[in-house]
Amino acid sequence: MHDSMSSGRIRKAPESFLKPDGIRTVMAEAKQGRRHFIRNAFAAAAAGAAGAHALAQSNPVPAEGGDPNILNLPEHTTGLGQSVATDGYGKPSKYESNVQRRQSPGLTQTTQASVSFAPLQSLFGIVTPSGLHFERHHQGWWDIDPSKHRLMVNGMVKAAKVFTMDEIMRLPSVSRFHFIECGANTGMEWGNVAVPTVQYTHGMLSCSEFTGVPLITLLELAGADLKNGKFVLAEGADGSSMTRTIPMDLIKSGEVLVAYGQNGEMLRPEQGYPLRLVVPGVQGVSWVKYLRRIEVGDMPYAAKDEAIHYVDLMPNGLHRQYSSIQECKSVVTTPSGGQVLLDKGFYNVSGLAWSGRGKIRHVDVSVDGGRNWRRARLESPVLSKALTRFNIDWVWDGKPAIIQSRATDETGYVQPTYKQLRAVRGTRSIYHNNAIQSWLVQESGEVKNVQLS
Repeated sequence: MHDSMSSGRIRKAPESFLKPDGIRTVMAEAKQGRRHFIRNAFAAAAAGAAGAHALAQSNPVPAEGGDPNILNLPEHTTGLGQSVATDGYGKPSKYESNVQRRQSPGLTQTTQASVSFAPLQSLFGIVTPSGLHFERHHQGWWDIDPSKHRLMVNGMVKAAKVFTMDEIMRLPSVSRFHFIECGANTGMEWGNVAVPTVQYTHGMLSCSEFTGVPLITLLELAGADLKNGKFVLAEGADGSSMTRTIPMDLIKSGEVLVAYGQNGEMLRPEQGYPLRLVVPGVQGVSWVKYLRRIEVGDMPYAAKDEAIHYVDLMPNGLHRQYSSIQECKSVVTTPSGGQVLLDKGFYNVSGLAWSGRGKIRHVDVSVDGGRNWRRARLESPVLSKALTRFNIDWVWDGKPAIIQSRATDETGYVQPTYKQLRAVRGTRSIYHNNAIQSWLVQESGEVKNVQLS
């Protein structure tokens, strides 16, 4: 399962990097500062390009059946391109058709209650395109008529209210970037290595700009008892009747949104169109899709999806319930499992970090299985409860290497090793696996998923 070079972005290094002396020179330059390092790298590449240009000038490629001094230019530089907006909605290039969400065969008995994983290895920055956003369904997705959809607010309120989509969208809105991660993300790896690529190990993760109305606004309009009402029950309109308890403290902070927009447009049907809950930092099952009801109460509701499902089996045989926060976590996405490094030399190691408790403070990267760590660069923006992109320079000497990342959030929490996590949680759980991920780079350049004890 090797990624294409355009998707995996594993590029061949300039020839000057591939020689032993060249590698030593690059490593020495890296110590003098990154700008000097990159400048010389580009100078070497530019020299090669200049030589190629000179060669082309001395040996022009003749046009077919024409003057040998006239270059055979590609069609896109001489012809008329396609018309504007021929499809009405933009699509990716045909050369990027391999960048897709993918289901895991056999993960669930029916496709309506399945998962599609986001191709993290092929994404840039922190925003997941809506068409590549991971999916998790319990009863399949629906395309609901927004003119007929309603949201009820009841329970401990002065007067129950029913809102139309038009009424909700006329209220003052906010837009915020947040990650959403399924509680079962990386769940297949609890006991041992189970899947080969980062798309399958960590692909139940995405990050979008969500637009909507703070839930607290709707509760206030209904006259909710915010003193005695300690929780709300969120209910979806699909056949699974997904119901989840949300603590009122999260809602009072103004973070929880009743969202209708995603990445500048309306939600996609598979993402809960026309209305969903956004609960930053909390596992995705609480981000109830097709939201139809909010009930205010004074105690947790012990709904089916939080009393017997989405619970953590502890080593002593007891279940841990209401474990909603997604703890600090990170993963290197390039290079990662299934990719291939074409040659020795310089590579940009890139990945994602996130925490359900706030901002990422820093990320450290190791290329020797955790014996030594270097501080990575956090690329802006660094936002609370959103994905953060990190990068670090690396010169591969062609020998086996084990690449890892370890994130620390603003609370001081440090992402654990598998040994540390299993000492507390055991190996029989499914949810909330935030252990450090390891990728083995073999001498052949192939990258494999491995686990270190």
